[in-house]
Amino acid sequence: MIRKILLTTIVLLAGLTAVSAQGENTADLQRGEVKKLESMVGQWKGSGWIQQGAKRETFTGTETVQRKLDGLALLIEGKFANPEGKVIHETLAVLDFSAKAAKYRFRTYLASGISGEQDFKIVGDGFEWGFQTPAGTIRYTIKTANDVWFEIGEFAKDGKTWMKFFEMKLDRVK
Repeated sequence: MIRKILLTTIVLLAGLTAVSAQGENTADLQRGEVKKLESMVGQWKGSGWIQQGAKRETFTGTETVQRKLDGLALLIEGKFANPEGKVIHETLAVLDFSAKAAKYRFRTYLASGISGEQDFKIVGDGFEWGFQTPAGTIRYTIKTANDVWFEIGEFAKDGKTWMKFFEMKLDRVK
């Protein structure tokens, strides 16, 4: 009986050690993939414009991107106001890498109550994220170089003919 208990304990400990090592390898993989987004980390400030229908609105604001969970995720906070000081866009997002799905997860939350998980990928020397709407496809392209964050937003009804509706230029302040 004691021999069976001892043998069972050894098998359980060996299994737990293997699971623990597997978890560490997964975390290392996730950290490595999130590290590829390092150029986004920091405090950014600047301005831009958005066009919804015929009306184009200008704005100023900030994006703050922080490493969280020892580099496993990025927390992104944005707040933008029109020239009169009225907040027109406020967002919170979490960006991480799913080892199981082998892709980035970009979960966004807007002050309007809208939230979702968006597609996010590294494209050339920048990043691209977007989503489908009933009317078509929206994509955002971000480039972060020389302490400048440049982002455009585009819409395509057919997924091929893109129309720019958003542009933003931010400078790194921290």
